[in-house]
Amino acid sequence: MIILKTEEQIQKMKKAGEILADVHKEIRKIIKPGITTMEIDKFVEKYLAERGARPEQKGYQGYPYATCASINDEICHGFPRNKAIKDGDIVTIDMVVNLDGWLADSAWSYGVGNISEEAQRLLDVTKKSLYLGIEQAVIGNRLGDIGHAIQNYVESQGFSVVKDFVGHGIGKDMHEDPQVLHYGTPGRGPRLVEGMVITIEPMVNMGTYRMKMDDNKWTARTQDGSLSAQYEHTLAITKDGPLILTDQGE
Repeated sequence: MIILKTEEQIQKMKKAGEILADVHKEIRKIIKPGITTMEIDKFVEKYLAERGARPEQKGYQGYPYATCASINDEICHGFPRNKAIKDGDIVTIDMVVNLDGWLADSAWSYGVGNISEEAQRLLDVTKKSLYLGIEQAVIGNRLGDIGHAIQNYVESQGFSVVKDFVGHGIGKDMHEDPQVLHYGTPGRGPRLVEGMVITIEPMVNMGTYRMKMDDNKWTARTQDGSLSAQYEHTLAITKDGPLILTDQGE
């Protein structure tokens, strides 16, 4: 069942989203060769606590960290670790912020130091695909319009869209209906109506879209070892168009 939100509830989620956006802007300042993703994880948890918020995914189905930190060929749900990241790495930090019981979710990929031209192109294409999907998030469109816009652009650039993980509704629970696929057919799927709040979060691989799971049963990585990137926003469907609740002001 899709749970529609009132304007007041959307504003509460927007406050959580503003904190989340601020965290990502702070990460942008500190992420560099030599730092560890465990240090970033601890920074995030402290930053949220100081603002009366908490990391929703910590403890979710036993997940032990405040963030997911996925490096290079890791698609999503990478564990923060004590190993220093290196010049040329791609690191995706994904988190869900809970403020007064309302949630916001956003992932962002960071190039560490000097990354290759092709890695930068992967980041650029993935980010653009997110915003192309968001452009379709208007009243009257269908979820398939979002997925098609993302898939069509990504594949035209020679990359692939991960199909095993999807966006979702969000509110007081991290994962609500509907599922938001990042591929599909225009004009298909549930119709978008005012009050829906969803995440759009394309994961894009340089090679095959196929994945494999690590032994920890959480971390997914590309089957062929190619690089992966992800960008994600939480947004509300409003009469004035999509309202990005995790906007970083870019």
